[in-house]
Amino acid sequence: MSELALAAFASETGTHHVRPPRGERWRTFERRFDERAYLERLAAGGHRFLARSAPSFPPLLRAIHDPPPGLFLRGEAEPELLSRPAVAIVGARACSGYGAPVARKLGRELAAAGLVVVSGLARGIDAEAHRGALEAEGTTVAVLGCGIDRDYPAAHAELARRVATNGLIVAEYAPGVEPAPWRFPARNRIVAGLCAATVVVEARERSGALITADLALEEGREVFAVPGEITSSLSAGTNALLKLGASPLTSEADVFASFGIEPEEPDPGERSPLLALLPASADELVRSTGLGAAEIGRTLVELEIDGRVAVHDGVYRSTS
Repeated sequence: MSELALAAFASETGTHHVRPPRGERWRTFERRFDERAYLERLAAGGHRFLARSAPSFPPLLRAIHDPPPGLFLRGEAEPELLSRPAVAIVGARACSGYGAPVARKLGRELAAAGLVVVSGLARGIDAEAHRGALEAEGTTVAVLGCGIDRDYPAAHAELARRVATNGLIVAEYAPGVEPAPWRFPARNRIVAGLCAATVVVEARERSGALITADLALEEGREVFAVPGEITSSLSAGTNALLKLGASPLTSEADVFASFGIEPEEPDPGERSPLLALLPASADELVRSTGLGAAEIGRTLVELEIDGRVAVHDGVYRSTS
């Protein structure tokens, strides 16, 4: 049985298969399938196929209970990239002004430490995780819930191009396959399957990110959840994960520990200029620096995550 034929059949028929189906339709398709011609068409479009039986197929993904027949690839990196230590960062599409900088910082710090950052190229947390990894000049992998030739959402075409420059875009769906609601939960099992650990930054009670977390837990992988405000609907899913036993994530050091990585001590020479202006409220910092409220807010969140500032009654104070 050709794994490429099975992947092409599933894509052409709009079905989901990890093993050859029974029935004449599949047998007829397999007899007529020209693998060499199909591979030539893939290559002409800048795509490749990594079969499940290939030595370079990622072992963590092969170990899940329903691994795909193979992965379609787009990007400059070699397939071996998918076997490197990797962390999934997932969460809400409509994330908050707190969740976005957290995801971006996690992507940046984890990638800078040599971990591969995996996410789904979606709006919100996914996109911020990819951008953070790219800022660190690290490696990131985007997993699609549609054909490998599509950038979904279309607004992330430039982000996808940047991901593919040093990393990979992967999908179990052949070129031409349109996104469909049922494909995204299937996509999430690949996100979780590629990674030894999954981080959920923000998630509502019925978020797709929770599907990724559940799949990771089912496979015995580490799951981290970023604690959130108990009054925020965007934290309902992550706080529920914590109640179920997920590990609370308060900094990237928690992830490093699970991989046995010793984090580097922050360079005292890299002190943020804001620290010299504390104690102060966010509004006072905006007025005194002339910077935008969004930039001030993002920097304060990062400093708080690093444990370098603490906030009480709206006033930020240096902890050092």
